[in-house]
Amino acid sequence: MKKPIVVCDDSSLAQKMLIRSLPRDWDVEITLASNGQEALDAVRNGLAEFMFLDLNMPVMDGYDTLYSIQVEGLSSKVIVVSGDIQPKAYERVTELGAIAFIKKPINQVQVKEILKDNGAYDQSSRVAKEESTPQKSIDIKVSLLEGCQEVSNVAVGQAADLLARLLDVFVLMPIPQVNMLDPGELQMALNAAVDSENSYSAICQGFIGSGISGEALLIFYESSTEDIAKLMRYKGELNDFAELELLMDISSILIGSTLRGLSQQLDLEFSQSHPVVLGRHMDVSQIIAIGSSRWKQTLAIEVNYQVEDHDVHCDLLLLFTEDSVDQLRTRLSYIHD
Repeated sequence: MKKPIVVCDDSSLAQKMLIRSLPRDWDVEITLASNGQEALDAVRNGLAEFMFLDLNMPVMDGYDTLYSIQVEGLSSKVIVVSGDIQPKAYERVTELGAIAFIKKPINQVQVKEILKDNGAYDQSSRVAKEESTPQKSIDIKVSLLEGCQEVSNVAVGQAADLLARLLDVFVLMPIPQVNMLDPGELQMALNAAVDSENSYSAICQGFIGSGISGEALLIFYESSTEDIAKLMRYKGELNDFAELELLMDISSILIGSTLRGLSQQLDLEFSQSHPVVLGRHMDVSQIIAIGSSRWKQTLAIEVNYQVEDHDVHCDLLLLFTEDSVDQLRTRLSYIHD
């Protein structure tokens, strides 16, 4: 009898990669869910003896899904599969009843070991098949923007983990927003995301590798400076020079680790230029105006970082040149085809 399982992730690429990582001879019936609400419906309908659950999703995230399963006393063994690899994320899902945590990108051997340890899969009693079962041949289409969103999600998780460990905090993991934008659309998107009453500083850093190039732009909320200084245990006078030094430290962590995470998944190496202060004590429109002369049509990945229980906010944008799109599409196809 086929074992009913749910694969819950808002990313079609993540769904495809998770299904591909399952043992080929594991006899299962797979239900796909793109958010926690859909996953809960599947559990209530008896379709989820096991569930593979992402954490950062629209409508209902993984934390709320685990909480609802716990509160309602529903029967489903949940394995969290997430790009959010902060220690506190692991602690929270464990407290909410998850039986295991798998970090993205998925390790196929780890998946099999977790299933064996939890009595879901017994390799010794099976004969491995060369071909996938029909259930694992689900035709999942992955668009360029969806693919970029998923690899960005993994890279952002690595950057958030580094920041969380450095500051001993929990970084609220966003869902990266990916769009093709021109400078005017980029300004409108940023104006919608930021606080118009705040002022900002911006660091810009170019990157290039294997036909893919662009600029990383970190827009830092200046109201966050005092909290950042406390979290980084800065003891000196918080003057203009000290604020700039803190800004450079944060940009090095977030830009460097995000680009490193992307390069690892896309199997390339990025060379990075020296970071440049694009502007200080400005509003977003001024910052965009300074850079608009070199930002034309661009593939933009936007991530809003926030630190839980602290007034720390910043926006990271990765702005890929239009000429990079075909190479990005090719690199992504190596992952999901």
